[in-house]
Amino acid sequence: MASAPQSLPLFYTEVQPLSSVTHANFRTRPVDRATFLVDQHAIPLTVDEFSLVQRFMPIVFTGGPEAIPLALMGLNEGVNVFVDSEGKITEPNFYVPAYIRRYPYMLARLRPDSDELSLCFDPSFEGVGEFEEGDALFENGEPTAVTKAVLEFNQMFEEAGMRTAQFMKEVQELGLLMEGEVTIQPEGSDKPFVYRGFQMIDQEKLNNLRGDQLRKIAQSGLLPLLYAHLFSLGLMREIFERQAQLGKIPTPELSI
Repeated sequence: MASAPQSLPLFYTEVQPLSSVTHANFRTRPVDRATFLVDQHAIPLTVDEFSLVQRFMPIVFTGGPEAIPLALMGLNEGVNVFVDSEGKITEPNFYVPAYIRRYPYMLARLRPDSDELSLCFDPSFEGVGEFEEGDALFENGEPTAVTKAVLEFNQMFEEAGMRTAQFMKEVQELGLLMEGEVTIQPEGSDKPFVYRGFQMIDQEKLNNLRGDQLRKIAQSGLLPLLYAHLFSLGLMREIFERQAQLGKIPTPELSI
């Protein structure tokens, strides 16, 4: 069996290529919780999701030159205000980012000398295995409709990832990213809580773009994405208040 990638992304503890031979009798069954989400506060995001995510979660960007978008499910590491201690989502009408929904599957390049991507999965996930119940992944050595649907979703996710990379490239070329900082002064608190360690769009630079630049990003669809991000930042305080209700607010000195 081909070796799996050495560097694993968020959530994945192990990755195996899905094989009609090795996993001929494997099935997938529904699970009602996502334990892997309990301690995760920041989830990778694609630009295709900005318009939906900005209704529920702040959208920020990682630091450094290779920035990517993130949906914040909490403001502090180890805090997720949208799931309970068992990993069950507590919101009745909530948009779950595609990065979460694709788990435990992913497309991975198994050989560094090849551009071919293979459908892989995390065998530690409780919803995939050699069960008596559930939907079969293979029949007579061929992928079932379930497996084909999983593959199609992961291919769509990869395509969205490429659009996201292009979006980030354009944002970098325009010089629109700045170091982010959000200050929240709760009522009754002597000190404000200051959150840093992320990047955001510099609205002043955005407003001062030349007319031809603004026209170009408006026509390309970039401008609405930038404003979706900016509008979403207003949810920072709401996330903070959710953390406070859960008793998960650190001292101001520990805020990051």
